[in-house]
Amino acid sequence: MKRVILTPNPYRDTGFQTVRAAQKILQDAGVETRICLPFEVDKSYNLPRDIRFSRLDRELNRADMVICFGGDGTILHMAKTATRHRLPILGVNIGTMGFIAELESGELNDLVKIATGDYTLDSRLMLDVTIRRGSDVIFHDIALNDITLTKGAVARIVHLNVRCDGVQAMEFGGDGLIVATPTGSTAYSLSAGGPIVEPDARNILITPICAHDIVSKCIVASDRRKIDVQLAANARRNAYLSVDGGKAFKMNMGDVATISCSKLETKLIRLKNRSFYDVVNNKFRNN
Repeated sequence: MKRVILTPNPYRDTGFQTVRAAQKILQDAGVETRICLPFEVDKSYNLPRDIRFSRLDRELNRADMVICFGGDGTILHMAKTATRHRLPILGVNIGTMGFIAELESGELNDLVKIATGDYTLDSRLMLDVTIRRGSDVIFHDIALNDITLTKGAVARIVHLNVRCDGVQAMEFGGDGLIVATPTGSTAYSLSAGGPIVEPDARNILITPICAHDIVSKCIVASDRRKIDVQLAANARRNAYLSVDGGKAFKMNMGDVATISCSKLETKLIRLKNRSFYDVVNNKFRNN
């Protein structure tokens, strides 16, 4: 019997209606389920008393997969946790775009395929990012979508130096830089002028954000490249690094952010046989 963790975003899944319906479909199909919150909720938030919530940290080592209910941000957050525990993940969209999600909230009946094993796994490249201050590692994380370095909220530009395998690739002033995976090519990178890349490609996208010159354009690099980013010599202030839209980490002059392909890969569960181009056309035409 398969054991599945269901992780609803309580701020998206009103009254937990979607996760309740999914749990019933799965249990009726013979799948054992546990409902776990993907993150801590505000103390003022009243959780329903008729749902038994399990602790996520206890269930991860005993589960076969994770089903996440929310928008892209919720799925990205949960995907990293699932990947670190070698678990595949399926996203159910209760947000707006939901580009990473496999199902919409009205397609829950497709979950019965999990009981019979009628699904495939997509492997998605992830990025590894480390910030060093001198000889000390002060930050480390993995990304499924992208890593961004920005100027923060102040109306100014940030000067960045970007090297690939030790060779300077670009130096510019602008709003920042996005280093994205193919999965993340349809997110912030696309908005900044980067290309759409098929998700099973093995590339790293380096996209400047509003570069204040005419030569700094998006670079499509090999997944074998090691990318170093730091504040340029003429920079006057700090930069802020964020992974998959998470909390920003402040980088000082002299800090070096090193980005490369991670040894980990996210496994996305696919229940449908559909083309990536169908997804692109459907999502961007309907949103």
